[in-house]
Amino acid sequence: MIRRSKSAARNQLSPERIRRSVASSSAIETGEPTAIIEARLKSGKRRFPQLTLAD
Repeated sequence: MIRRSKSAARNQLSPERIRRSVASSSAIETGEPTAIIEARLKSGKRRFPQLTLAD
């Protein structure tokens, strides 16, 4: 069994990988093509710019 440190696993998560993961998950739920969702995420345009993540 190979054990990896938590910091090593975090370093491998690039914004591109997170974006692709979110896009593919959303595509499964909505039926929309992954490429379109991924392009929308890359554009940075927000649908509700006044909303922020909780602290």
